[in-house]
Parts: sequence; structure tokens; C-alpha cells
Amino acid sequence: MTTRRTVLKMAAVASASAVLTRARAAASPGTLLILGGTGFIGPHLTQEAQRRGWKVTHFNRGKHEPGGVAGVETLIGDRNGELDALRGRKWDALIDDTGYIPKYVKMSAELLAPSVRYCLYISSVSAYAGFATANDEHSPLGKLADPQADKVTNDTYGPMKALCEEYSAAAFKERISIVRPGYVVGPLDPTDRFTYWPVRASRGGEMLAPGTPGDPIQFIDVRDLTTFMMTLVEARTHGIFNAVSPPRAFTMGELIAASQRASPQAGTQVTWVNEDFIAAHSKPEELNLPIWAPPTGDTAGVALTSMESSRRAGLRSRPLAETVGDTLAWFQSLPQERRSKLRSGLDPVREADTLRAWHTEQSRRPA
Repeated sequence: MTTRRTVLKMAAVASASAVLTRARAAASPGTLLILGGTGFIGPHLTQEAQRRGWKVTHFNRGKHEPGGVAGVETLIGDRNGELDALRGRKWDALIDDTGYIPKYVKMSAELLAPSVRYCLYISSVSAYAGFATANDEHSPLGKLADPQADKVTNDTYGPMKALCEEYSAAAFKERISIVRPGYVVGPLDPTDRFTYWPVRASRGGEMLAPGTPGDPIQFIDVRDLTTFMMTLVEARTHGIFNAVSPPRAFTMGELIAASQRASPQAGTQVTWVNEDFIAAHSKPEELNLPIWAPPTGDTAGVALTSMESSRRAGLRSRPLAETVGDTLAWFQSLPQERRSKLRSGLDPVREADTLRAWHTEQSRRPA
């Protein structure tokens, strides 16, 4: 069986593969199987593949889009073993967009490897073992205590992704690329982890901003991610790639400022609250301020992940203002029920309480 050493070897050839990506003639559009296809990344990926002339097939449970997607073949099944719809079929390329549970990823990868010419597995930077220092594609990965585990939690998610990488690489060998995105943001994002900031700025009043304006952040616009993935697929690139914005390209201050500019009529006033105060006044389970993380201690390197191999392979990040504006416009087009409660960020009551406590502490300090 291929071990983690295989995954590390893939990282070692990523730079050379990136050069080959530019030099190698892109494959003609063919047939593309997407495991998933109707969630967040899937619709953008489908649109980009179709724009390039690919014939797309989705394999999923049929719950998000029961009637299917226009121009796309839909095969109904489940990663948990209901794979009959995939048997006896061939595709030029596969993108695994729903691989979280290692034993199920192993099952589908072994089934499809003989009949699919190339695979791209979407992993995550969460696969890395730690974030006290900046990671690159050679950094140690997390290890899953129980390879048969099937519950995704904050503790198991990263190690599960790492083992999924291993199983996928074992099945497809040199016919695979592994893409590790950071925060994926933009229109259709169901998590609101990035969306919170432009939406909160649009609502006016005093807004809490964590840390300092210079704190680095990293993310990738879903449209830039899917463009990059299709570039790798068309070049049949072999390697591992961190899909994030360049280290220090964006800061928390720039995100807040861009969010304010997107809604100038709101007149939102920003108050920066330092990380020590936030940590002292919030329990870990209450601290919900993505995409920011304290740039010290165990998270000092979380927003400094290297993306040099991806840059050489063609990954580019669009202007921050474009992502902010498009995300806000998309969110404002949603039904009122969805817009009434953000799924990430500070609850308005907690934000107000924290700001009140911050101002009280500041008023007690000597002038």
C-alpha cells in the first residue's frame, strides 16, 4: 500500500509539475466526473468545466438539486457504498469534491482508478499537523487514530483529509493532483465565515474587529480555486498544491476596510479589540471570528501557508474588493429567512457585550 511517503513525494515533485503545467499542451476537453457537484464548490466547478467544453457528470444523493443540473448528467448514489451507478463507466477525469470519510474515499478511489484517466482530490490545509509555524507542501500531516472513523469533528477533520489523500494517491499513483484549499470564500458559501464581514459592515453601528489591522489572513475565492483546478486537470498535473492567497497579501484591516467601502451608506464604525482581551472574555467555543486567528502561539502560522508551487502552476487571486462585493451582493439576494441569521461571526448580543466590556476596561486605564 502507498504510505504517507508517497504523498510527500508528490509534494516534492509539485514544483517541477508546476513548470510542466505551462509547458505541456492542455488536454482536449473530455468527460469529467464530479463526486458531489451541487454544494458550494461544485456549481462553480461545473460552470468552469462547461465553459472549457467539458462534458460533466455529477454523482451525488440528489438532495441539493433533485431535478438535476441543466446540461449535466446526474448519477444517484452515496459515498457510503452505494456506488453501483459508477460501475462499468469511464471518464477522462475525476474531481473528488465530497471526500471526507477515509474508508469511503478508499472505496470509490479503488473502484474508479481503473476506469478514470486522471484524478484531482480536494483536500484542505487542515490536513497539516499544526499551525504554530508556516506550512508548505512538505510539512507533517495530521494522523488519524482510527482509520475506520466516520465522524467528522474539529479534531478529526484534518487527519481524515490527510488519510483521504493517502488513499487517493495509492489508487491513482502518478495520475493525481491533491489540492489543499484554505478558507474557500465567495458566492454560494454556506458557512458565512468570510461573508460575515461584509454583511456585518453593511448593517451599520459599532462593529468589533479582532486583533490588529495588520494581522495576516489567507483565503481563496471559489472562482479562482475552480479555475486553478481545471487548469491542473487539463494539464494532467501531478503534485500537491496549497490553494490559498499569497502569505501577507491580505490583512484583517484590508478586509474590514473593503467591507466598509462595499456599504458606505451604513456608516459602520470599527473598534479593534486585541486578542488578549478577546481570549480573556470568550470561551473557546464562543470565539467565532473567522477568518481571523491570533497570529501568535499555536495559530501563529495559520495565515502564512506557502502557495509558491500553486503560483507557478497558475493560481491567481482576484482583488479583495471584488470578492467582498460579489459575496455581499449574493448574500443580499437570498431569501429573508436565510439572511436573518448568519452562520458564523459574533451574535449581535455577544458583540455588543464584548464592546461594552472593552470600552469599560479602556476607560479605567490611566490617561
